[in-house]
Amino acid sequence: MKISTILATKGMNVITARPEQSLRDAIAMLVRHNIGALVVVDEAGQLIGILSERDIIHEAARSEQVFSRTVGEVMTRAVITALPSDDVKSVEQTMTNRRIRHLPIIDHDKLAGIVSIGDVVKAQLDEYEGEIDTLQTQIIKG
Repeated sequence: MKISTILATKGMNVITARPEQSLRDAIAMLVRHNIGALVVVDEAGQLIGILSERDIIHEAARSEQVFSRTVGEVMTRAVITALPSDDVKSVEQTMTNRRIRHLPIIDHDKLAGIVSIGDVVKAQLDEYEGEIDTLQTQIIKG
């Protein structure tokens, strides 16, 4: 199964933030949309970072002035991405090994979506359930 299959099911909508936004605004966006990360984009819509709940917690542990920070000051700049054509199992392994819960998907240098570790696990469970159903049907018919 490919990442494009997950995007086709969940959609390609990505909640984004700008680096100059306040961290307080970004937290409100996370809460409003019930998500764990925001993709940070520049004026042209190009990915320049990601802001996760973990980034915010780390900043709060470093400084009581966390709400005076901007997204750009706190975001992770070295963003690991995937392609729609990437295999779900390899993406899951990357996410697990690198301890990443959200992975932006880039297609032809454009932001095409985002997948969470939950999306990846759900897709694999759905695939396994389909395989089990097929095997059960073959056993019953056999």
